[in-house]
Amino acid sequence: MDTLQDALLYINGEMRPSANTQFYDNINPWTGAPCGKAADATADDVEQAISCARTAFDNTDWPTNHEQRYAQVTKFVEALCEARAELVKIARLEAGSAIGAAAMAQVDGALNGAKDYLECYKQLEWKQDRGIKVTMGANTQRYVVREAAGVVGAITPWNVPLYVNIGKVIAALLAGCTVVLKPAPDTPLMGSIMGELAIKAGLPAGVFNVVTSSHPAMAGEMLTTDPRVDLISFTGSTAVGKLIMKNGADTLKRVFLELGGKSAYVVLEDAEDFDMKIMSAMVVFHAGQGCAYPTRLLVPKSRYDHACTLLEMAYGGFAEMWGKFDDESCIMGPLISKKQLGRVHDYVEIGKAEGARLLAGGNLRPDMGDGFFIEPTCFVDCTNDMRIAREEIFGPVLVVIPFEDEEDAIRIANDNDYGLGGAVYGGPESAMRVANAIRAGALSVNGGMGITGDLPFGGYKQSGMGREWGLEGIEEFTEIKAIGVGVPA
Repeated sequence: MDTLQDALLYINGEMRPSANTQFYDNINPWTGAPCGKAADATADDVEQAISCARTAFDNTDWPTNHEQRYAQVTKFVEALCEARAELVKIARLEAGSAIGAAAMAQVDGALNGAKDYLECYKQLEWKQDRGIKVTMGANTQRYVVREAAGVVGAITPWNVPLYVNIGKVIAALLAGCTVVLKPAPDTPLMGSIMGELAIKAGLPAGVFNVVTSSHPAMAGEMLTTDPRVDLISFTGSTAVGKLIMKNGADTLKRVFLELGGKSAYVVLEDAEDFDMKIMSAMVVFHAGQGCAYPTRLLVPKSRYDHACTLLEMAYGGFAEMWGKFDDESCIMGPLISKKQLGRVHDYVEIGKAEGARLLAGGNLRPDMGDGFFIEPTCFVDCTNDMRIAREEIFGPVLVVIPFEDEEDAIRIANDNDYGLGGAVYGGPESAMRVANAIRAGALSVNGGMGITGDLPFGGYKQSGMGREWGLEGIEEFTEIKAIGVGVPA
């Protein structure tokens, strides 16, 4: 397999190594071996990135020159699109994406989302005239204006790194903020290359900065506690999201969190093409490493045995279709790391111990190489109180739960700490009733796409707060100011 270039820091408009010139290995999940190196930022590097972002926000016209800023961000998006082939390569070697997934959600979904942002920006109202109102005998002309929120700390995960990087960075820049991006240690180059492309696009120095680090928390803790950082946008686990909220409390930072999920895939009795809907519920795309991925399949008890038979057929047919690096139709590769491989396998053992029946998969596959491979896995005879049905596994593991009727399906879908995504299949009226009753931020009904670059995305409950993507995703990075101007009667 090919190797990747070194991931450098991008601070104040320059690509450079860390202050102590230290690097760490960038591991290829397909092989378990290094595919490149990444600059290992020091605390001084993070301090400089924050300082430069603060200076660019306070001392330049980046926050206020809307037309020029839009033109420069447009060039940045164009540079990202022109680098598509390189971005696909990075997604494959660094994030362990199968080529079929790399060309879809990993890269093309991200680039299309960036272009959606450029269109959504045109709908943003920076100033609204709220008219004249007489208050206490005086006439007041009222305006409501939006302003950039300030310096943003963007902390992103390893599963779909370009997609989340773009979701935060492009929105924040369009809003007039300056940004310090801290990519996950496992996927440093997908952040670093954005610095290279920012230089190509001519972004002003300091408005965008990238710090890569092998330490899981150092840079993130600095961003979440530094008073010069006004806003934190984080995507990752719920546990870390809670810690970020605590860290930001002393400086009352605005915090946007896109956290975990345990989304339901509900197939109702009256769903068209019931068999295909059941077989399509397999959790295999990018090895199930998606926060909104529906990993709880809810099926009518009256058709439960038939559904189990269908799933056994589907998983059997998929057994030889995954883990192929050069197959353009392949959508499932390895997990991201040895640590994640151990976590997912632990959950397989938990499922067995809880009494769930292992219908398919569950085995580690060292015969496929030294990478981090585990088979697509399906548990049936599950109840919603099992850990495998309640906790986010973040791997290719589907749990199947029967329900009595529509009301029971809604109860099971909502009986969870998370509320990020979900899918419902059924007759037009019944599917919409169920979708409207599910407490989650993004729902697909009968195959419709509830997650696109021009729609807001985010969660209920412990799946987070705030929204990314769409017009709402840009507005999250703004503050609102009311102005009243005295005018003659």
